[in-house]
Amino acid sequence: MTFELYYWPGIQGRGEFVRLALEDAGAAYVDVARQSESKDGEADGGGVPALMKLMQDPKLERPPYAPPFLKDGALVISQTANILQYLGPKIGLAPEDEAGRLWAHQLQLLVTDFIKEAHDTHHPVGSSLYYEEQKPEALRFTRNFLAARVPKYLGYFERVLERNSKGPQYMVGSAATYVDMSMFQIVAGMRYAFPKAMAKAEAAAPKLLALHDRVARRPRLAAYLASSRRIAFNEKGIFRKYPELDA
Repeated sequence: MTFELYYWPGIQGRGEFVRLALEDAGAAYVDVARQSESKDGEADGGGVPALMKLMQDPKLERPPYAPPFLKDGALVISQTANILQYLGPKIGLAPEDEAGRLWAHQLQLLVTDFIKEAHDTHHPVGSSLYYEEQKPEALRFTRNFLAARVPKYLGYFERVLERNSKGPQYMVGSAATYVDMSMFQIVAGMRYAFPKAMAKAEAAAPKLLALHDRVARRPRLAAYLASSRRIAFNEKGIFRKYPELDA
């Protein structure tokens, strides 16, 4: 069975956390909105109508609110953390025991909190407004985010690694899980958006940085990161590089 991932083309966004897990596991999937509907076969985002059609399907009893969502046969699952909780056991990126799976999900929910705050550095007032319409508020929000929130989040993730009874190689247990892929994305995204601030913050999180590097070297993920399937960071996604916001 091939999974169908529905997310906006052209940005990593929240969908990237799902892509990283699928790619690392070598799972068969289709990134639907990135599939072309043109005859020449170019991946031009022609699959967006399929995404919108599924979202607006009046016959769907449990419609998703917004992308990302995953289709597995007749089952449609929405919300990044929920998708990963479902996918993890199926693709070998989740603990086998219930306590471990709950812990992984708990950490992934915290990742959701983090990326919401990262997004709000450039859209603190509202997503319907352009960044240029809320620059003073963005600067004020970002100053607090970088000074107070980022150290708190990274410090917590570092402590989780330190306290893992199976060793600080991974966030949960003795083997890689989807949470480790998400830690990689957080570090990579923050390095892109806030290189100066991250250079200062990284000193307090050596184990988290080592995890980022370890994940990046995983064969399937390394191949994905070097391929055209990996959308480059840009100023339309969650992590955006606005130099005036970087401390």
